Amino acid sequence: MSEAVIRTELERVAGLLGARADGVLLERPRDPSHGDLSTNLAMVLAKPLKTRPRDLAQRILGLLELPDTVVSAVEIAGPGFINFRLAQDALASLLRAIIDAGPRYGRQEFGAGQRVNVEFVSANPTGPLHVGHGRGAAIGDAIASLLEWTGHSATREFYVNDAGVQ
Repeated sequence: MSEAVIRTELERVAGLLGARADGVLLERPRDPSHGDLSTNLAMVLAKPLKTRPRDLAQRILGLLELPDTVVSAVEIAGPGFINFRLAQDALASLLRAIIDAGPRYGRQEFGAGQRVNVEFVSANPTGPLHVGHGRGAAIGDAIASLLEWTGHSATREFYVNDAGVQ
């Protein structure tokens, strides 16, 4: 939820600057001391706007309008990264959303109504077994499960290769 608010605000600010936020990342920094989320917006827009990334980051900070209930602090780091520290209220509401969703947390429905057939091959009963046979079954089943997680109706077809000459 907080991430969506920040992303929407970054797109709004990019529009105010006369640019699009294509290729802009909003992600967790590798080093947690840099904050909860980080964006490369200033570095992506610096070239098309013909300005230095760090100067542009400072300008972006002046244009950002994020509620205190979502972000507690915004800082510029390095060559122009913008780091966000989420407010405690935002973190608590995220935990509440996770608890409320239970085991369905993270599920998506963008594949609803779409049927998918996942085919994978079994071990050849006429030949020796090897690790690849088990891997093929595990990968096929995992792909089908991921598709179901996104709302697709997945059918699994597990073929037995017991005909023909090897």
